[in-house]
Amino acid sequence: MAKLRIRVFPDPDLRVKASKLKSVSPADRELLSDMALTMYLNQGVGLAATQVGVFKSLVVIDIGDGLIKLVNPEVIKKHGTVASEEGCLSVPGECIKIKRSKIVEVGFLNENGEPSLIKGEGLLAKALQHELDHLSGKLIIDYLNPIKKLLTRAKSRRRV
Repeated sequence: MAKLRIRVFPDPDLRVKASKLKSVSPADRELLSDMALTMYLNQGVGLAATQVGVFKSLVVIDIGDGLIKLVNPEVIKKHGTVASEEGCLSVPGECIKIKRSKIVEVGFLNENGEPSLIKGEGLLAKALQHELDHLSGKLIIDYLNPIKKLLTRAKSRRRV
């Protein structure tokens, strides 16, 4: 396993939309393991492939209940709304209040290419939605009002 480099805003890779996989290859399974290692080493709860510069629809999540590897994840159902603070490994130092669905059901392929379904509530629902945003090129700062977004961009450019 290898630690991967996490892209940090304003890196343009973070805006690229991920492509769906037709099948799960051994290289994809290795990438999922590398992503998990990278997530753990950075004390994250989720990581999308686009955050490490790979434009495939792959996500890893572990909210403390064990590692989940998702290939081609898609929200199938969502219920309710809840607003809570979120941080992101690709937008360090920012914590943004975001309104998301309270409960989500996500269909995906597991690392063996088998269709699977997961129902998430609480932190799991938030992590699933957050990582699926990454696969669409969306970041937590996109939920900010325009003035706060400009200030965050200016702060990020000073960091680069």
